[in-house]
Amino acid sequence: MKFVIQRVINSSVKVDNEVVGAIGKGFMVLIGVADGDTKEIADKMIDKMIKLRIFEDSEGKTNLSLNDVGGELLLVSQFTLYADCKKGNRPSFIKAGKPDFANEMYEYIIDKCKTYEGLKVERGKFGADMKVELINDGPFTIILDSDEQ
Repeated sequence: MKFVIQRVINSSVKVDNEVVGAIGKGFMVLIGVADGDTKEIADKMIDKMIKLRIFEDSEGKTNLSLNDVGGELLLVSQFTLYADCKKGNRPSFIKAGKPDFANEMYEYIIDKCKTYEGLKVERGKFGADMKVELINDGPFTIILDSDEQ
């Protein structure tokens, strides 16, 4: 499982020119799922993401978590995080989770994030052609990969 976490001032996702999810200050997270992923892996990844201290405190040090700053989440599925570009110029996506399983895991991640009290959780639309807009704050981008945790 891979999460690409971008600290944002704001972010939104559109499908067919209609906003389906939007947040203010927080994390816009691209989520990639592989067939070997489990709910236990997702739980660890979510816990790590929620507790990341990458917002600045009063002294300008990255010492505050999403919860500390009243941050919000925008979760967007993205199978292309599992692109394999080793051979040729056309990426292979065979390492990405099969659509039904990946969607199930994506929905699980969304539901699990919603259990965190006071956390606004917005989402994209699985499998749709999405247009994501964001203002990356920093820029500050973190990649969490379950194979490296």
